[in-house]
Amino acid sequence: MTGDYTVSVEIPSVDDYCRLRRVSGLTPRSEAAARVGLPNTVVAVLARCGDHVVGMGRAIGDGLCYQVVDIAVDPDHQGRGLGKAIVSRLMDELKQLAPAEAYVSLIADGDAKHLYTQYGFEPTAPASIGMAQWIGMEP
Repeated sequence: MTGDYTVSVEIPSVDDYCRLRRVSGLTPRSEAAARVGLPNTVVAVLARCGDHVVGMGRAIGDGLCYQVVDIAVDPDHQGRGLGKAIVSRLMDELKQLAPAEAYVSLIADGDAKHLYTQYGFEPTAPASIGMAQWIGMEP
């Protein structure tokens, strides 16, 4: 990550959250859903270029289990180590917050699995597989 960027621990605004999900290729989420979900964030990390939010990542959870979600970097700023910086800071924060036996999981899309293995994540298959379902919308 170059000196043009800063990484901070803070929850994204609804506008930044929706924009980053859309431009990075994640499933778009409505402003209404974001307004409900974002306050339930355990910890979040933002990457900025100047005052502009160009990357984010969040963790949700209850003290026993956490899930890393919403890792997104604006395509105009990809390839500069921002994903690594976001995940690294997010994991550092989780290690401070979570009890020793907390289970942290995530769903890795495509080649993102290579990023997450750098932080100790391992595939769970064949012992278990991730499963999901959408309620109220089609993916």
